Amino acid sequence: MPPYSQTKSIEKWETTGVLFEKDAETIDGRLNKDITKLKTAGKRKYDYIWLNIFLLSYIYALSGYGLWLFFTAAKWQTMIFTVFGVIANYVASLAGPHRLYSHRSFKANVPLQFIILLLHSTAFQDSAFDWARDHRVHHKYTETDADPYNSQRGWFFSHVGWLCTKKHPEVLAKGKEIDVSDLTSNALLMFQKKHFSIIMPTFAYVLPTLMPMYFWNEGLNVSFHVATILRLFLELNFTFLINSSAHIYGNRPYDKTINPTNEPILMWLHLGEGYHNYHHTFPWDYKNAEQGKYAYDFTTYFIKLFSHIGWATDLKTVSTDMVRKRVKRTGDGTHPIWGWGDKDQTNEDRKEAVIVN
Repeated sequence: MPPYSQTKSIEKWETTGVLFEKDAETIDGRLNKDITKLKTAGKRKYDYIWLNIFLLSYIYALSGYGLWLFFTAAKWQTMIFTVFGVIANYVASLAGPHRLYSHRSFKANVPLQFIILLLHSTAFQDSAFDWARDHRVHHKYTETDADPYNSQRGWFFSHVGWLCTKKHPEVLAKGKEIDVSDLTSNALLMFQKKHFSIIMPTFAYVLPTLMPMYFWNEGLNVSFHVATILRLFLELNFTFLINSSAHIYGNRPYDKTINPTNEPILMWLHLGEGYHNYHHTFPWDYKNAEQGKYAYDFTTYFIKLFSHIGWATDLKTVSTDMVRKRVKRTGDGTHPIWGWGDKDQTNEDRKEAVIVN
C-alpha cells in the first residue's frame, strides 16, 4: 500500500475552508459543516528536493554574516536599499499572488499588475501563478493532506519543510482540480510563469547585487550578502511565519474551529499581516483585517494608494454586521469589541453563558 493510504481517498476529500465569497454556505461566510473532524496529517514518505534544501540552507547560513555586514560595513544607501527591498518584496507578494490572484479581492489594471509581478519576481518565491494555485488549494483544504503547507505536520513543515519535499499526492490532485481559468487567461501572469527560470534569478539575485555596486560603489561582498542574501532571508521568513506560527499560536476571535490565528506579535512584525484568523474567515476581504483601527496594514495601504488613481478597482470587503455575527457565533471570545464583557453584551447573554473551570 502507498504511504499515504491511511488518509481519506482523494475522491472523498472534503473542503475545510472558503476561498471566495461565493463558497460561503451560511449568511456569515462559513461552511455549514464541522471541519474539526476533517483535519488530517496521514503518515507519508518524504521525497526531498535537494536543490531547494541547498539554496535555502545557503541563505540561512549566510544571513548571519549578512546581518553582521549590515551593521559594520554596509553603506547607508545599501542599508536603506535592503530595508526597502524587504518591504517591497513582502508587500508585492501579498498584494499580487495573495490578495489579487489567489482571492480576487480586488482588480488591478495592466500597469499595476506589471509593477506587482516585477517586485514579486525579486522575492525568490514561486511564480505568481504557482503561488496562487497552491494558495487556493491551501484555503479549500486547510489542515488536510491536500494542504501544501499543512500545519498539522508541525511548525517546521509548515514554515519551510514543505518547500524541501515533493508535494503530497493529494496536493497534486487538488491542484489539478482547482479552477485557475482566470489565471491561465492572464497574459502577464503566464508570461512570468513561462520565463520564471530566467526572470527570478535575474531580479532576485543578479540585479539586487549589481545595483548597489553600480550606483554607489558598494563592494561585491557587502552587496551580495546584505542586499541579496539578508534581504531574502528576512522576506522569506516573514512570509513563512504566516504559514507556520499564524496557524498554531494566538487567538481565534472570528472562528475557533479553524487553526489560523490572530497573533499580536506578527501583526507588528509583518507590517499588519498577522490577522490570519480573520483572513481565513473572510479571505475575500482586500484588507485582510477589520475596518477602522484594525485595518493597519502596509499591503492595504498599497492597494488603497493605487485605488485612488484608478489602478486598483472593485475592492471587496466585509460588512461590520457580518463580522459581528460571525464573532458572536463562532469566535473564541477574545475579540476586543464583541468579546466577553463588551458593552453590547446583554445581561441575559451573561446569565445564560456556561463557564467551566
